[in-house]
Amino acid sequence: MCNCKDGHVGTTEYTIDTGRRRFVLDSLAAGGLAATLGLPGLLNAAGDEENPVVKIGYLPITDATALLVAHANGYFEEEGLRVEQPTLMRGWSPLVEGFAAGRFNLVHLLKPIPLWMRYNNGFPVKIMAWAHINGSAVVVGRNSEATEFSHLGGTQIAVPYWYSVHNVLLQMALRDAGLKPVIRDQGARLADDEVNLLILPPPEMPPALAAGQIDAFTVAEPFNAAGELLAGGRMLRFTGDIWKNHPCCVICMNERLVSRNPEWTQKALNALVKAELYAQENKQEVAEMLSRDGKGYLPMPANVVTRAMTHYADGDYAEPHAIRNSAWGNGRIDFAPFPYASATRQLVRAMNDTLVGGDNTFLKDLDADFVASDLVDDRFVRRALEQHPDARLPGVDPENPWSREEVLAL
Repeated sequence: MCNCKDGHVGTTEYTIDTGRRRFVLDSLAAGGLAATLGLPGLLNAAGDEENPVVKIGYLPITDATALLVAHANGYFEEEGLRVEQPTLMRGWSPLVEGFAAGRFNLVHLLKPIPLWMRYNNGFPVKIMAWAHINGSAVVVGRNSEATEFSHLGGTQIAVPYWYSVHNVLLQMALRDAGLKPVIRDQGARLADDEVNLLILPPPEMPPALAAGQIDAFTVAEPFNAAGELLAGGRMLRFTGDIWKNHPCCVICMNERLVSRNPEWTQKALNALVKAELYAQENKQEVAEMLSRDGKGYLPMPANVVTRAMTHYADGDYAEPHAIRNSAWGNGRIDFAPFPYASATRQLVRAMNDTLVGGDNTFLKDLDADFVASDLVDDRFVRRALEQHPDARLPGVDPENPWSREEVLAL
């Protein structure tokens, strides 16, 4: 992507390196993380200190807001923790590899990634909290006439990772519209009812859309806003308008670190819950702070990040009809950290119907109830939320705040 000061998305000398990316992803899926990274990396991933330095790895997306606000506002230090400057990564594969190798001990990951890491690769990852809710969309190119998912037959659509809520919801919507998701080389001939899916890191999506190398993408913010403002794209549908208040990225730690350092873990979750509450109540300020015009955590100008975090006006998205459930009361992105078990169960079941690259046979033996209790450790976020009840998800029954009903409307 062009680094122009005005945020312009460059389109020259741009290629999609699908070959190398596919090799990396297939290597992880076929050989497991242990084979790819080596056993020492797995053994050292939890760290050796009783009070380790907080080492954050993140992608330049608003899904990382809680981690970045906690760092920027000094919430980790307020809890007595030492913290390094967060490390920006450009793709999910290098972030996963860095986390598994012990380079990072606190990360945000697309919710299906830890499921794949734990049950396909045997890596001791735990989901500790949700990083945010909603915050994603499907964007079509400037020359597209599509106003419905049924209009996307014969197109090329980029997803950020096979194991992503984006991929799950996109395929759910395509199937509901009578279309068939496929995974083929770019340029392969497609039937009128087929949609070819390919992986691109989020920063590569807007320039690929602007260059006409893909027809649409689905991704986290602020790259949907960048698709609108910098690449001439149009919003087809917000994913939070399909699955109400859905999880997307989750906050993850190594289970060994959690077991060895429960006090450290609690302090980290206290800081993150405080950060999510602050972000929810101060979206404009946080957007400007995260942008390259602020503290530079995200390489996007303030107007793009601000749009990504605040612009959700029903009338502005009437054509295409990107918001169809305005009565839900969603924001474009919101911050509510509690990891509801019902959403994990919903995702596990949906993943069995989702096309992914590589071997996904491990999904067929997974019990959704077991995963909801085994993959997620909500003890620490519950304690933190007792201090900050305003950070709980709006609309949940106050008599039973730890459970909810999942609502989908394709």
